[in-house]
Amino acid sequence: MHRHPSPLEQLDDVAHAVRSNPSLAAKREIGLVTEVFGDSGWVEGPGDDGAVVTVDGRSVIACGEAIWPPFVAADPYGAGVAAVLANVNDVAAMGGVPLAIVDTVVASRDVAKVVLEGMRSASRMYRVPIVGGHLTITEGPPSLSAFAVGHAEAVLSSTNVMAGHDLVVAACVEGRMRADFPFFASFDERGPSLGDDVRILATIAQRGLARAAKDISMAGLVGSLAMLLEWGSFGVTLDLDALPAPQGVPLAQWCNCFPCFGFLLTCEPTTTEACMAMFTDVGLSAAKVGTVDASGIITLTAGGRSVRVLDVRADPATGLSRIQL
Repeated sequence: MHRHPSPLEQLDDVAHAVRSNPSLAAKREIGLVTEVFGDSGWVEGPGDDGAVVTVDGRSVIACGEAIWPPFVAADPYGAGVAAVLANVNDVAAMGGVPLAIVDTVVASRDVAKVVLEGMRSASRMYRVPIVGGHLTITEGPPSLSAFAVGHAEAVLSSTNVMAGHDLVVAACVEGRMRADFPFFASFDERGPSLGDDVRILATIAQRGLARAAKDISMAGLVGSLAMLLEWGSFGVTLDLDALPAPQGVPLAQWCNCFPCFGFLLTCEPTTTEACMAMFTDVGLSAAKVGTVDASGIITLTAGGRSVRVLDVRADPATGLSRIQL
């Protein structure tokens, strides 16, 4: 029987992959937004996964995603699915329930048709309607963006992270890794349950079981963690031995991919078990993987050995500047 390497045996590979992740490096270009618009409060945007807009006393979540153009060209159906998934996950990470999506598609007729078919499939799976958008038919390179609105009774925000919070990773670890793109798909395994899964975070927020959340996206698990901790310049020691992970997938891949369903949450220690149970009770995986601290350093640990990988103070993930309170 083939023995899979232990987290300790994979520790150096994971650390190297995190430091050299091109998608994490690309996030640093977001600092351009601060250069143009100045400092922000993050909750009202830009900064968090979505912006909170108060309308008649209610919190409306607004967000948007552009899909990587080479991905659109190579797999227009998958890109259409991803456009919906990314927005739904962003709304969920803010503690919101997704209400509707609009899109902008620029492509040839044949490619645009396949993109829209992918969006239609994901729209049905996540129970979020596509209510409008923009379509330009052209023979040039294709592009795809989508935007979502949702509502939140209670908001999960990275501005709520505090030292002493437990760090929880919740994910679907059943699925497969794409060979051509760092994406872990769980559509066949979860199917229509994904629509319920993304709404779990709104319930968690309403019950006060977590204070902050971030979806794990293109920057990978550790890169997304750096973005979650950036506002307050916090740090954490991430325990790879405790990390929910799919069998047979190297941790260097898992920690640097975009999972179909994956979220980071911070909880008051008294609510951590109840928060995790919200996921595990429906067949998802969740575990406490560390405790937020004031170090500003993200450290990976396994088998009693630790490696520092990121310094969110010296080298912030996005470079967005916060309003000094």
